[in-house]
Amino acid sequence: MAKHKKEKKKNSFEVHWDFLKQYLNNPSPTGFEKEGQKLWLEYVKPYVDDYLVDPYGSVAAIINPDAKFKVVIEAHADEISWFVNYITPEGLIYVIRNGGSDQQIAPSKRVHIHTEKGIVKAVFGWPAIHTRMRSNDNKDPQPKVENIFLDCGARSRKEVEELGVHVGCVVTFEDSYDELAYDHIVGRALDNRVGGFMIAEVARWLSESTSAGERLPFALYIVNAVQEEVGLRGAEMMARRIKPQAAIITDVTHDTTTPMINKNIEGDVSSGKGPVITYGPAVHHILRDLIIHTAQKEDIPYQLAAVSRSTGTDTDAFAYANDGTPSALISLPLRYMHTTVEMVSKKDIEHTIQLIYHSLLQIKPDMNFRYF
Repeated sequence: MAKHKKEKKKNSFEVHWDFLKQYLNNPSPTGFEKEGQKLWLEYVKPYVDDYLVDPYGSVAAIINPDAKFKVVIEAHADEISWFVNYITPEGLIYVIRNGGSDQQIAPSKRVHIHTEKGIVKAVFGWPAIHTRMRSNDNKDPQPKVENIFLDCGARSRKEVEELGVHVGCVVTFEDSYDELAYDHIVGRALDNRVGGFMIAEVARWLSESTSAGERLPFALYIVNAVQEEVGLRGAEMMARRIKPQAAIITDVTHDTTTPMINKNIEGDVSSGKGPVITYGPAVHHILRDLIIHTAQKEDIPYQLAAVSRSTGTDTDAFAYANDGTPSALISLPLRYMHTTVEMVSKKDIEHTIQLIYHSLLQIKPDMNFRYF
């Protein structure tokens, strides 16, 4: 655990969009989150009293570290990516998933192969429409993990290896932050870099309000966890390490108003209409209701969603850790998840930050989280 002297800042509740752009454009693939985590920690350091970094790279920035009652707000830092799996004698590169990467969107995408020598640029090649059907009995082949490949300009395995590319190198899409009409942000890795941004902004808001140390009667751990995309692994480790008394998790969820989504199955969620509060077995009733009542009290728009089993987020890792941790999930509506054009509303980001911030102010160390 490293001590850090907190600097007092002028009271301000605007959102620092420039940091979100910088943070999103910095690659942070699952298992290789170091550079993104360093960037996030440097941003949040002035607003906290202490921090810790675990052996796999999850970070907890801490306010009031000496308090016995511990509350977590958490997001995950990693983005989906690919691993180099096989280099052909002709210099083409086959890949496997690192997380839930979508092979359907890969053809014609530009990528970065991360090597010890630096970035190697490449593309996901795909046969031209003129040839691929003639070569497959007039059937248009679909992208599959086993048939998509990278072309970095090399024409032999030796040339690929001379660039520093080897089996195990991680590959990320090149696409970056952009803004669309009506205050929408688009880019890769909004799942869930935007969550890390929001909890960092909560830390800043707390610091810039009247003495965060006095306003929070508990220790607050702002956790940016690694390896969510491969099974909530970073959250599992941090939950065991911190042993909090309560946890509020933020992640993204599906905007269900676009084509080819069945609302009977996925529910009715729309970007621009506020954060989503989830009902489900892992979500603690008392903490969830506190968040709902806070939204109502502060006039923050919100939506509701239900899950039949797990939430599929780091909520599950915290809820079922140790002797059980009262946990709740606040999600940000997102379109086109696990693509390079993930899309969110700036208004939803602002309202989610507000909801987490005001919910924290309602939590007291003497709260009784027992059902009965």
